[in-house]
Amino acid sequence: MSDARGVHSVRDLTIDAARLGSRLAELGAIGATGDGGCARLALTDEDRAGRDLVVTWMHDLGLDVRVDGIGNVVATRPGTEPGPPVMCGSHIDTVATGGIFDGNLGVLSGLEVLETLERAGVATRRPLAVAFFTDEEGSRFSPDMLGSLVYAGGMGVEGAHDIVGIDGRRLGDELARIGYLGSTPCPGQAPYAYVELHIEQGPVLERHGEVIGAVTGVQGISWQELTFEGQFNHAGTTPMAYRHDAGFAVAAVAVAARRIAAELGGHQVATVGKIGLRPDLVNVVAGHAACTVDLRNTDEAVLQEAEALLADEVSCIAAAEGLSVARRELARFAPVEFDQRIVDLVESTAREHGHSVRRLPSGAGHDAQMLARMCPSGMIFVPSVGGVSHNPAERTLPEHVEAGANVLLHMLVRLADEDLVGR
Repeated sequence: MSDARGVHSVRDLTIDAARLGSRLAELGAIGATGDGGCARLALTDEDRAGRDLVVTWMHDLGLDVRVDGIGNVVATRPGTEPGPPVMCGSHIDTVATGGIFDGNLGVLSGLEVLETLERAGVATRRPLAVAFFTDEEGSRFSPDMLGSLVYAGGMGVEGAHDIVGIDGRRLGDELARIGYLGSTPCPGQAPYAYVELHIEQGPVLERHGEVIGAVTGVQGISWQELTFEGQFNHAGTTPMAYRHDAGFAVAAVAVAARRIAAELGGHQVATVGKIGLRPDLVNVVAGHAACTVDLRNTDEAVLQEAEALLADEVSCIAAAEGLSVARRELARFAPVEFDQRIVDLVESTAREHGHSVRRLPSGAGHDAQMLARMCPSGMIFVPSVGGVSHNPAERTLPEHVEAGANVLLHMLVRLADEDLVGR
């Protein structure tokens, strides 16, 4: 702050919870599914409408809004001194069965922080920025966290443009179609620091009665697609010993993945989330089957062990059933540990404002793990009711939304005004 009066004014400053709640509801109405949820897959018409709304709010605040070559949007409020901004944000795309908080909370809370400071006439030394990143969910274009990956230099923008989605559309063409093929270069400017507010998407905080999660890091993620080719045949006349049943193979993979996760224990999880059979008829042995496998762990060595165990199981299943198998990597990210100073700052800021805190890892991937490649980064979690997310029933209590946004407010101000010495 520029003077003692400013410091005192910030100490008791709070966000406008009603305004934030109203914006969450207004954005959530775009792509509404009629059951309390919303579907805004990346770069669809619904995503464009959501982007247009948020960008309008950014312009209303007089922010410097820029769109880069992968469609990431960064809005900046200047500081009293030049330099890289303290950034917050997340994403506004959803899965097809999404709720209104996942990703949206981080973006709109960031916008609310900037509006709160603007209305209070509070200046910060460093600029403050709020961003939303393209295709964080990876539901339409793989991999997930795609926009932040390109922003951080982990993938070239040209290669990202050539990715083909689940509907056969090319990503670069869809960016241009919806009007978000921007001119700001990628990789983007490295922020001074990055902080992301997000719902937990799990049950831990709620079950322990805690309000704020100081996120220590993000699990490593391994996504792959397996395709088995066997023989179409009659379900009634083909003896079991003579079958080459691709459908059986994917079922066996699902069982094997679950068993591997149980045997490794700890933070290891495994999910077969998508299965496709051909000809997909009740009375025909499937000659073609494909499935996805999602493996995650906070420990890279154990994650690699899970991958190796699964690879051996897949080979044995295919050989025993007389099938060929093709494997395709969809995404692979190593576990990320967040900057310890940022984690400590989440905890201390939350406690200063009277909130209970728990340190915990994230089981889901987030844009913050990509920003961690280029600057000190961390996350603030708030509870998810029932641990439910990627579901229209996704919900976070208003008092927890407010608490998380206020922790974000005071963290951003502290980071924006701290001296370079001791950083």
